[in-house]
Amino acid sequence: MADDNDFGFALPAFDADNALLQLKRSLRDLKLSERGSGFELRGKAVVQLAVEGGVLNVKLARRPALTPEWDRQTLRSAADQRKLLDEVKRRLERWQRED
Repeated sequence: MADDNDFGFALPAFDADNALLQLKRSLRDLKLSERGSGFELRGKAVVQLAVEGGVLNVKLARRPALTPEWDRQTLRSAADQRKLLDEVKRRLERWQRED
């Protein structure tokens, strides 16, 4: 017998390249400046992105700095992508309050 949560279809595979494009667009909407493979806030690195082996590797700065300390995440699904974007928004708000 099928599991009650099985609706007879599989979730779409995670497309890291498409997720990278969507994430870049969202980060630009948050007024971050794109520079190379990363994004900056007032000239200080805050996010670095890289696609490797079908996943999206992300480095998120703990605080904006020229050479920041990084928190690393690996995005393997659209849910991970949404969580990352929410975390970026929270950190941007915190950094604005602290300035």
